[in-house]
Amino acid sequence: MADVQAPILIKKKASHGGHHGGAWKVAYADFVTAMMALFIVLWLMSSTTKEQKEEIAGYFRDPHGISSQKGRQQPGPGANILLNKQDMNKLKTQLLESVHHVDPLDKLKKQIELTITPEGLRIELMEDTKGTFFKTGSAQPTPLLVGLLKVLSAQLGTLPNRISVEGHTDAQPYSDERVYSNWELSSDRANVARRLMQASGVRPNQISQVRGFADQRLRNTANPFDAANRRISMIVQFLEVGRDAPSVPAAAHAAPGAKPKPSPEAALADKLTQPSIAGEERTTAE
Repeated sequence: MADVQAPILIKKKASHGGHHGGAWKVAYADFVTAMMALFIVLWLMSSTTKEQKEEIAGYFRDPHGISSQKGRQQPGPGANILLNKQDMNKLKTQLLESVHHVDPLDKLKKQIELTITPEGLRIELMEDTKGTFFKTGSAQPTPLLVGLLKVLSAQLGTLPNRISVEGHTDAQPYSDERVYSNWELSSDRANVARRLMQASGVRPNQISQVRGFADQRLRNTANPFDAANRRISMIVQFLEVGRDAPSVPAAAHAAPGAKPKPSPEAALADKLTQPSIAGEERTTAE
């Protein structure tokens, strides 16, 4: 029987492209996308001003806005705000709840007003004809004011925001304005509020301003002698980009049970119960 020749088998080696499939297409697409993004950035940079370039560079150096290059010197509405209006609304609600614990019957509802302004959250404590927060014609605080500011300061002291304090009077003058006038009275009352706040939780470097306006910013201009014109205003200011926020002391984060170091302002709180120099009578009693 004739020998049958065995068939010759030829093995074909798989190509390199067959092993990787279309992986090169993915890499090429990534490259094209990156190039397109580069050209867009170059185009944007060529059409922006020097100020805008500094803002963009500042953002990428520090997205949280702590570095010195992170915003406009003259920002538009909301551009300079770290603590926004929604946060202020939450703070307003929390403070009103705290006030309710001091005044559960809401007797002071018409004398305490919290308003969000372009400057921040304004807290106004308005007098009535009986002298709710200060002794008539003086800067002597009532126990109600002391307790109220103690509760408010405990919450305000935990914030990084700065606070300004203002004192206002009505238009009723003192009998002898050469010795003591509404200017001194409004300033003294604002400083008394500041001392009480700092003795109750507000940090010394948290107070940015203490101002006395006398009767120059009446709340009720139609009636300059209205008791509501006599008031203390505290403004929790919005934080501005580029301005270092006051640091919260380490005592706020101390272990439970640890006794914090007494504040230097606490010693001044005792003096607030002493007779004020603003004891002169005004021509019509407050």
